[in-house]
Amino acid sequence: MLIREAVAADWPRIWPFWHRIVAAAETYAWDPDTSEEAARALWMAPGKRVYVAENDTGAVVGSAYTTPNYGGPAAGVANAGFMIDPDHAGQGIGRTLAEHVLTAAKTDGYRAMVFNAVVETNPAVKLWTSLGFTILGTVPDAYDHPHHGRVGLHIMYRVL
Repeated sequence: MLIREAVAADWPRIWPFWHRIVAAAETYAWDPDTSEEAARALWMAPGKRVYVAENDTGAVVGSAYTTPNYGGPAAGVANAGFMIDPDHAGQGIGRTLAEHVLTAAKTDGYRAMVFNAVVETNPAVKLWTSLGFTILGTVPDAYDHPHHGRVGLHIMYRVL
């Protein structure tokens, strides 16, 4: 698998799975009806470092970004987002992409990473904890999950 920084021309290859994941409303606290234009602005915004994962056929099977979670004196704490094409789930893409992004964030000078809203039923919680993230707290009943009803949102943290 090749992980590289994304270029503008990658967006049409990210959008199909981005849209599918957000529209499912199971793992991201973004509007399921987000337009492609708004989604591109969210994911590919200036100031974000965006990556893609390509499989051996050259298909984009995942994407991630890093960005400062806070500004000013707290800008050393990163935030990140990850999406893996559901058609390629369970192949280790998420772990490989996460390990790459964590290393890159540290190289970029971040001291820690925080996720602000991880849906507690998201299978990725297991991945994040296995990579050293801890749950700092949970906002109870904050997310209206389409299958589980009201569930919490975890705030997760890891030193880099």
